Amino acid sequence: MKNQFRKNIKPGMEVEIILKKDQATGELTNGIVKAILTSAPQHSRGIKVKLDDGQVGRVQKILTDEIGNPIEE
Repeated sequence: MKNQFRKNIKPGMEVEIILKKDQATGELTNGIVKAILTSAPQHSRGIKVKLDDGQVGRVQKILTDEIGNPIEE
């Protein structure tokens, strides 16, 4: 899955993340990537990012590229 590889995620992309507090419910949060926090090239539960509103979570789905074009998975 694309969300598991750091190379596929760039600042400015719109993504859906799962916050730590929402792991039990699976509720996703939508936002724009401000920073990539995972230093490893791959992570099995998704790359950890910080959104432009300051929330931190693991990417579950990539919605757009860094210039706003929709991504097909």
